[in-house]
Amino acid sequence: MSKIIISCAVTGSIHTPSMSPYLPVTAEEIAQQAIAAAEAGAAILHLHARDPSDGRPSASPEHFMAFLPVIKAGTDAVINLTTGGSAVMGLDERLAGPMAARPEMCSLNMGTMNFALYPMLGRRTEWKHAWEEPFLRNSDDLVFKNTPRDIETVLRQMGEERGARFEFECYDLSHLHMLDHFLDRGLIRRPFFIQFVMGVLGGIAAEPEHLAYLKQTADRLFGDDYMFSVLAAGRGQMDMARLGAAMGGHVRVGLEDNLYIARGELAKSNAEQVKKVREIVEADGREVATPDEARAMLDLKGKSNVGF
Repeated sequence: MSKIIISCAVTGSIHTPSMSPYLPVTAEEIAQQAIAAAEAGAAILHLHARDPSDGRPSASPEHFMAFLPVIKAGTDAVINLTTGGSAVMGLDERLAGPMAARPEMCSLNMGTMNFALYPMLGRRTEWKHAWEEPFLRNSDDLVFKNTPRDIETVLRQMGEERGARFEFECYDLSHLHMLDHFLDRGLIRRPFFIQFVMGVLGGIAAEPEHLAYLKQTADRLFGDDYMFSVLAAGRGQMDMARLGAAMGGHVRVGLEDNLYIARGELAKSNAEQVKKVREIVEADGREVATPDEARAMLDLKGKSNVGF
């Protein structure tokens, strides 16, 4: 099999600061954890920004630029910026940071969907910040908007105009068909990189049978023109990573996707998850790709051509 790319999603926009003291929130924390994850073996760093005053998800160029130059100086890892931002943001807000930064890679969610986070409320009654509880509670009426017009906008503004390649986030089977639609329109360049996102309430569940069918469908639609990676939100993270790697795919871990390293045990860092998944895939015979090898595999424009 080819070398395996490990991606690490460092902070995300789903978990809130009260859920874990190890979730990076400030620019210093995000930079430190990102660099440590790269040192542990992550070739790609998938990055969101947060407002350091209260940990609220942010797409502000100011918040991104507080850590991006530090990460660039501290590691050769590929920097992959979210265009999803947070499901509560409009598209213009979500794109503000990535457009200013002009990264090598961006994520792109391939469909509008329910994004239900309210089960994370659990039994918690104390919160560090006033925004956290309403944010989670009101997600029972939250639609993450990614229409065909939105997708085309991101493809043109971040891809055609700024040279980024994409992590196409596919949360369900229909998202593969939307990807095929844009491939037919000539807005996606081969080879492309699909991230099967599993386990979010509103998307496909993290079950082996579902992953097998996603892979079969992608094979039928795209043949040899794509590479795939697997992430599972929550407790299925490592099991689905092992399965995806065994199927010839790449893997993503990180505190965006799961706050735990084992049942009932919080991960103390993103690097801890990267080390664990690296041990898993190497034990199964996969060799981990370096950042430059990942760049060659994904046909990226290179670290020197970013905007920060």
